[in-house]
Amino acid sequence: MKKFEGLGISTGIVKGLTELNIVTPTDIQKKVIPILLAGKTDIVAQAQTGTGKTAAYGLPLLKQIDPKLESVQGLILCPTRELAKQVAKQLFKFIKYSDKIFIEAVYGGEKIDRQISALQRPTHIIVATPGRLIDLVNKKAVDLRKVKTVVLDEADEMLSMGFKKELDEILSFVHSIDNKWLFSATIPHGIQQIISKHMSKDAVKIEVKKADVVNKNISHQYLVCDESEKLEALLLFLKSQHKNRGVVFCKTKAATQKLAKQLIAKNIAADAIHGDLLQKERDKVMRAFKNETLRILVATDVSARGIDVSGLTFVAHYQLPENDEYYTHRSGRTARAGKEGVSISFVNNAEAKTLKNYERNLGISFTKIKKTR
Repeated sequence: MKKFEGLGISTGIVKGLTELNIVTPTDIQKKVIPILLAGKTDIVAQAQTGTGKTAAYGLPLLKQIDPKLESVQGLILCPTRELAKQVAKQLFKFIKYSDKIFIEAVYGGEKIDRQISALQRPTHIIVATPGRLIDLVNKKAVDLRKVKTVVLDEADEMLSMGFKKELDEILSFVHSIDNKWLFSATIPHGIQQIISKHMSKDAVKIEVKKADVVNKNISHQYLVCDESEKLEALLLFLKSQHKNRGVVFCKTKAATQKLAKQLIAKNIAADAIHGDLLQKERDKVMRAFKNETLRILVATDVSARGIDVSGLTFVAHYQLPENDEYYTHRSGRTARAGKEGVSISFVNNAEAKTLKNYERNLGISFTKIKKTR
């Protein structure tokens, strides 16, 4: 079994990883780390959330940084503030026993002045959401001229959130780039455009086979019921899960609000996150969910982006998503870091046909669950 030392990671960093219980490299780490450590390169890697991609690009990036140079040398772009904060926090933990590398996360929904003053300290790596980074560049608060490596994390998510223009703009600012590393769960047309416009013709492509894209530790289930029986079916499922925690997905803001109220009325510790929440309110809900005051989070697809809460046992699709890529993103919230999880869909007869498409397109198989009374 190849360990991190065998991939070329220094002992100080390996010590930090071991403390985090990261001992055996995941598939994507084994494939990507040696390539990124070998020299200047552009890479397009297809990897799901929860496969260990932060370490896959983070460890080689940390190795490239020269702590003696007080300039920004690495830039990581993420779709949401949650993901940006989480990536910065993880990199910081990796370097507990190695040279001091300064990492700063900047994102919208936070006072920009505070971020500007934080960036006046020496900073080696910036983890940013695209919109906020452009604001900071326009205010001349950040100097990207010495950046050698740009990482696009969850590139397809950034695209579906409407950041294509910003990504093009950022990739055009950074001239002296040696490395562009793109990580994406799916490679839709828009990502293809970014690859052909901004990345080298001989960019290395690492494709996780379709069958590996969806986490093997997730058991996909479905239950057929009419709209009028859905709430009761969900309540019975939640009851069968005892104290287990999870995310329930709806398609619209209105549906998440309504369902959260219905669950609260049944004495279930639940709350909703959706696009209309102020950042402060969203943070409050997420804090409560992370520290386990809340058992159930009811979310829309967009609002759940970048959420990484460990120990979630299930994901429930109260309403099916718009497309199969979203199904993958939703399901990936459970069964993280080698644990097992359940992804259950509540569907009517017509929607059960959509699950057949998921099986075909995603290489997964669904088990039908019988209704219990």
